[in-house]
Amino acid sequence: MTNKSYLEPQDIDCLTDAADNLRDKLLATALFHLGCRVSEALGITVDDIDLDNRTVTIKHLKSRIKLKCSKCGTGLGLATVFCPKCGDKVEAAVKELREHRRQRVLPLDDELVTLLRVYISKGGPVSRNGKRLLFGINRHRAWQVIKNLAEKARLPRIVNNESGKVHYVSPHKLRDAFAVYAVKHNDTGDGLRMLQEHLGHQSFNTTARYRKVAGEEHRRWYDDLWKGDGPNKAK
Repeated sequence: MTNKSYLEPQDIDCLTDAADNLRDKLLATALFHLGCRVSEALGITVDDIDLDNRTVTIKHLKSRIKLKCSKCGTGLGLATVFCPKCGDKVEAAVKELREHRRQRVLPLDDELVTLLRVYISKGGPVSRNGKRLLFGINRHRAWQVIKNLAEKARLPRIVNNESGKVHYVSPHKLRDAFAVYAVKHNDTGDGLRMLQEHLGHQSFNTTARYRKVAGEEHRRWYDDLWKGDGPNKAK
């Protein structure tokens, strides 16, 4: 079985088909269809889901948020009221930016809506601390679920083309798969900016790296031109 640099949609289909319970199937489907981080997926509550409008609110749980004063550009802390350099009052701006980056609203596709309706109606969510968590498991368990499904589906491991290291299929590899799939579908500037917003990336460069990964098909196509009966072989 040959290792791959990323999973493709047909691989994800094999992975979700390998699930023998609705929770695991929903977890794998959500990680790929939403392209969210595993911590974000595990933080989803029933109240975050709007099935009528087909949206889900994703909490951005990364704590590192870079804030700057809009007047002088000085770095600010999350609790800053006045800019330490220019003295401008920044409390409202900091709060607005913090709230904006803390969450994003993502659309839901037909397959995910159907799975969610069935899962919720059958009592899948877990009540904890006054909230109805969609999955109610921790990161380690989520990682185990995806790894086990991949092995059951006999999917190849994922190789990092830059380091050469080989990794098990993990929740983050499903996020990567979504990003590469999106770039292959639309790699225009507008498409990449939309993907940046969808993934919750602060830096455009983080999103743009998926364009490089998706470009591997071009490299394979080009390399194949010079194999077998290429122009030099005909001489």
